[in-house]
Amino acid sequence: MKLTFAGAAGTVTGSRHILQSERRRILLDCGLFQGYKQLRLRNRAPFPVSPRRIHAVLLSHAHLDHSGYLPALVRDGFRGHILCTAGTRDLCELLLRDSAHLQEEEAKYANRRGFSKHSPATPLYTVEDAERALRRFRVVPFDTEFDLGDDLHGAFLPAGHIIGASLVRVSRAGRSLVFTGDLGRPNSALLKGPTRLREVDTLILESTYGNRAHLDGDPFEKLGEIVRKTAERGGTVLIPSFAVGRAQDVMLGIARLKRAGAIPDLPVYLDSPMAIDATELYRRHRLQHRITIAECREMGRVAQMVNTPEQSKALAGIAMPSIIIAASGMATGGRVVHHLKRLAPDTRNHIVFVGFQAGGTRGAHLVAGEREVKIHGEWHPVRATVSQLDGLSAHADADQIMTWLESVRRAPQQVYLAHGEPAAADALRIRIEERFGWKVRAAEHLETVEVAL
Repeated sequence: MKLTFAGAAGTVTGSRHILQSERRRILLDCGLFQGYKQLRLRNRAPFPVSPRRIHAVLLSHAHLDHSGYLPALVRDGFRGHILCTAGTRDLCELLLRDSAHLQEEEAKYANRRGFSKHSPATPLYTVEDAERALRRFRVVPFDTEFDLGDDLHGAFLPAGHIIGASLVRVSRAGRSLVFTGDLGRPNSALLKGPTRLREVDTLILESTYGNRAHLDGDPFEKLGEIVRKTAERGGTVLIPSFAVGRAQDVMLGIARLKRAGAIPDLPVYLDSPMAIDATELYRRHRLQHRITIAECREMGRVAQMVNTPEQSKALAGIAMPSIIIAASGMATGGRVVHHLKRLAPDTRNHIVFVGFQAGGTRGAHLVAGEREVKIHGEWHPVRATVSQLDGLSAHADADQIMTWLESVRRAPQQVYLAHGEPAAADALRIRIEERFGWKVRAAEHLETVEVAL
């Protein structure tokens, strides 16, 4: 079989891998490119193969860098099924609709303000496109084999990254290919750990944190210190957060800090309708996480839910110290950018990033210490303190990936490292080669390789 890396090769976004047998063409993930402009331009380029010639999409999880191109794929002719777990389907209903809505709104805003280089600015896809894509979803339970045609079979195994996240296994005649998607952490406070593999012939392994280890200790101790100091000087803590997974982690941590009396009883605002809905899904998918029903309720009650644009704008009039959690996690769009424009110029405030910041994103620039930020075509000073809180990532780090690989009982024929920037992928390659002696290398964008399947 042939495997083409059509995304997430040499970068952490745009997850798209094309698996082609004699009579079937299967797409593993269908994500958006994010970050640097040269990556984002790939979203506007023609798909490497005609969407009409793809028979099925196997979706590892719902994050947009893995699912966010699906509306465009369906719009451009894909007519197969999008197969995933129930949790992934439920989250995609939120994420894809929200992504399309934001793109429509940002195109309108760009046209109204005249800051786009394109006239007129157009969304990558529309809400109608997203709805058409959602109608093609089909749910498969975890650990259940399904037929893909041409003697190929698929299965989804729990990956522990977010609700519904899975390792994707494709097998035929006793051989298997496993794509990890995003591998979760074994010790997450929120989610159960990833499935341990016993045998695999070809492994497509994520390498986001391939050259790093998460810091030991409780990251919420640091957040508690930030909140206390910011409140003392009358400022606001702004937390750009991914709406799915990370926002829930943050709310759970804040609830525990408040319960312990470690932070003052400040108002907390969750300014993301999608994160509000995603929080409810943790009650629906109770078997995939570690927290109790009581903590689920506490997580949902710690913040005041901000649904409408008018409610979001009203936060600008709050004079008292507060905590605002708003999407998106890399500050690439959404409501958080409006809060950034207001809060970044004030020295009393503190902006706290709680996840990985892909190169070229607004979040990466701020974490790197840049003192101006460009939003909606205009530059704004950054006088607020900016921090990155380590230890909250939902990705396994390098040490955890190595431990996870120990369960594989015989050497895979080949390991391909994807979903990582070059330094991270190469560091992980060296570690795997030295420790296990396996054949491993970093995938390259648009390369095609032969796999034993």
